[in-house]
Amino acid sequence: MKATAQKIEKNLVQLDVEVPAERFSLALDQAYRKLVKKVNIPGFRKGKAPRFIFERYFGKESLYNEALDTLLADAYFQAVMETEIEPIDRPQVELVQAEEGQPLIFKATVQVKPEVELGQYTELEVNKPEVNVTDEDVEKELAQLQQRYAKIQTVEDGTVEKGDVAVIDFEGFIDEEAFAGGKGEDYPLEIGSGTFIPGFEEQLIGARVGETRDVKVTFPQEYHAENLAGKDAVFKVTVKTIRRKELLPLDDEFAKDVSEFNTLEELKADIRNRLLETAEKNAEASVRSQVVEKAVANAKVEIPAVMIENRLENMVQDMSERLQRQGLTMEDYLRYTGSTIEQVKADLRPEAEKSVRTDLVLEAIARKEAIDATEEEVTAELEKLAKIYNQGVEELRTAFERYGSMDALKNSIAFEKTIKFLVEKAKIA
Repeated sequence: MKATAQKIEKNLVQLDVEVPAERFSLALDQAYRKLVKKVNIPGFRKGKAPRFIFERYFGKESLYNEALDTLLADAYFQAVMETEIEPIDRPQVELVQAEEGQPLIFKATVQVKPEVELGQYTELEVNKPEVNVTDEDVEKELAQLQQRYAKIQTVEDGTVEKGDVAVIDFEGFIDEEAFAGGKGEDYPLEIGSGTFIPGFEEQLIGARVGETRDVKVTFPQEYHAENLAGKDAVFKVTVKTIRRKELLPLDDEFAKDVSEFNTLEELKADIRNRLLETAEKNAEASVRSQVVEKAVANAKVEIPAVMIENRLENMVQDMSERLQRQGLTMEDYLRYTGSTIEQVKADLRPEAEKSVRTDLVLEAIARKEAIDATEEEVTAELEKLAKIYNQGVEELRTAFERYGSMDALKNSIAFEKTIKFLVEKAKIA
């Protein structure tokens, strides 16, 4: 097979492909053998009519269509591999010649990945955040532990206080009409948590069990549901139960109850070490983020719209799958938030464009620096994943290959190595 590629415009390539006559004839014969088994022809058992009889009844065109369906796709894929282009969209195919006994000739016009003009990506100047843990940080962690292990008491005779969990029924009204998504029952609301819109929780302080209050609020101008943003509302709220936390004293007994340590000082030391470890990881993540952002900012690339649209579709699909794991559908989410799929895509578009640009630049750096994933690194990554998913390594490898995910795995490894390369070559202050 012969295949050549020529650039027509920026990011647009034309493939000229010539398939040998023998291969085209073989495809026509295979098409005949497949189709003849599906039709009834007078005087012949199904699948036994000679080819010229089949063509007399159904025409050569049916064979050509069947043969081309498979052959064009196979030949196009082979041409892509031979010319080493990187398509980002489906091709537009034009048949030039399709006659039995002659080579099959076609043209395929397709958008390809854009060229990246790299700028400076080594010796980038970045700042590593200071890694420091104060006594106050340790005390905050202790306070959170205290909250986590607090005993919950039901308040029989008393009123709602800040920090209590009030179990409430509520329904919201705008201009005396109930609105969608504004009703709930048996909702456990921690007073002072900021879970509800500003002003809501504070108005429940002092309420008793069984009491119903009108809570008057104004939705923020930037509220996610546009039909509610900036509007005044009244919620009829009934307090059904009041639950109050009883904090345990911070002493050695507390340390024994909530950890493996015997003293409070040992627990504090462990908290400090874990905070230092987290702070160091965050500092390293900041450096990684800075070098990538600077390398991307220094590069020039024009991103085809189709790449952004494809990334958007993937992001929306990922979002839909996350919602499903929470027991929701995308339709549920759109209804609760008063949004549309177009608005969701508009919100995600900047992130989609940034991620595509970042991938293209990292890919260009990896190519220039000959950074790729070795077979040993691929195996090591599969071993990690196999432990997570409790599968055999080879079983997982087969699954990755079957579903076409191996290239994505290799790219992920190469990107990680490229980022490490950028960090190693950076000037870190």
